[in-house]
Amino acid sequence: MRAPPGLLSFGLILFGLLAFALLVRARTLNNPVLGFDEQFYLLVGDRMLLGAVPYVDIFDRKPIGLFLIYAAIRELGGEGFVQYKLVACGFVALTAFLIYRAARPISNTFAAGVAACLYILWLNFTGGEGGQAAVFYNLPMLVAAILTWRAGRTLVRIFPLGCAAMLFVGIAIQIKYTAIFEGLFFGIALLWSHHLSRRNLAALIVCALLWIGCALLPTALAALVYWQIGALQPFLFANFSSIFGRMPDPFSAQMIGVLKLCGILLPLLLLCTSSLRRQNIEETLGSKFPFLWLGTAILGVLLFGSFLAPQYGMPILVPACIAAAPFFANHRHARLVAGVTLATALVAGNIALERSEFRKGGRAQALEIAQAAQPHHGCIYVYDGYPALYMLTHSCLPTRWVFPGHLNTSDEASGKALGVDPIAEVCRILTMQPEVIIDDAPAYEFGNPETRALVEAALARDYHLEKEVKTGTARYRLVYRLYGSSRVGVKLTAGSGTTDNCRHVWSTKGQ
Repeated sequence: MRAPPGLLSFGLILFGLLAFALLVRARTLNNPVLGFDEQFYLLVGDRMLLGAVPYVDIFDRKPIGLFLIYAAIRELGGEGFVQYKLVACGFVALTAFLIYRAARPISNTFAAGVAACLYILWLNFTGGEGGQAAVFYNLPMLVAAILTWRAGRTLVRIFPLGCAAMLFVGIAIQIKYTAIFEGLFFGIALLWSHHLSRRNLAALIVCALLWIGCALLPTALAALVYWQIGALQPFLFANFSSIFGRMPDPFSAQMIGVLKLCGILLPLLLLCTSSLRRQNIEETLGSKFPFLWLGTAILGVLLFGSFLAPQYGMPILVPACIAAAPFFANHRHARLVAGVTLATALVAGNIALERSEFRKGGRAQALEIAQAAQPHHGCIYVYDGYPALYMLTHSCLPTRWVFPGHLNTSDEASGKALGVDPIAEVCRILTMQPEVIIDDAPAYEFGNPETRALVEAALARDYHLEKEVKTGTARYRLVYRLYGSSRVGVKLTAGSGTTDNCRHVWSTKGQ
């Protein structure tokens, strides 16, 4: 039995986008230390399969949905590093395909294909070459957008379309909470569409309540599960309270981040501006949906207020690529412009990936460090460095706050942010004398000076430098091993020096 021509065409387009995504992201597949965040997500997913409970055994603020994705990826076997990138690549290709479908009604086949390819390429500029959260949640958000857009264009079956859209928003929220900003826009758009179709206030209120319920359902189910296991308080603190305990990032660093993000997004936004100018002013609000969504996504990024990494701009890419499509449908030199744009982005993106690997290190550096850090007994402690080392060395975890940035940065230096004083936790870890401590040099510019002082004192007293691996022009990954720990099975006892030093820091802090 032959497949319908339309289905066959869509299948070929999806296959082509998947092949293109694999080509664009090929150099990243074998790198286990691609991004610090995704290394940590994979670690949490890995330990979940061993019985660890997020927020109880391992602290973080990301929703449980993201960790469930990574836990499912670990079920695929292997080391997990290549597997998560292949799964992420599938998400990227499917998102690009839906961008093609969404852009097609406001452009043409060629322009929609260009928009899909732009998304794949621009992820490499925003830190989305691996498995960052937005790589996964952009897909359900795009599905929600398409359903909302359809409701606004047709003004029929608005209630079921709205329920489905809000359920997908809820799924996206359980991958990353920042999806709530775009979700609010979709909800408002659905309410406006319902008002235009029925103009019944009572029905509008009922629909609004049900749609809100659909959006909150995945989060409510997660809370219910944690309540049933007696861990609702850690869940609520990590997911909702702890973020308000963080200190603001330095203003100068934020402004530099804003400028970088603007530079990355500017070419796409210029294309969107040109597309909007070419639209007929008499067209309905439905045709303006991608541009309104784009404005909401930009506003959401600004309201979230974190700009230290380009990855926070990834939600903007989906509506920007859709909104850019009409330019390639209407410009008289569209094919030439598209060819130059795509070719330039492909080359520049690979240069960006190469520079990123040069600065952070790649597979060879990671394996070299892991070999030197291999514990004979007990745990390693990554004070600053690759979270992936816990998996690469098969180490136990010395703390609930296993993501290095939670204990070594100044913006997290509060019990209100972590649920524990970072000085007290680092003291506890050092008192246990982990066999290996991993550090970076030079020290992070916005690091926690008090926890660093504790670690450096312990390193100077009880550890020797076993390995130094250079990454970039001036970055060193350092492996320190406890004196005497090279003898397998040697019993180590906590020294008084660490305890005394902790007391000194505590007394200084109290003055």
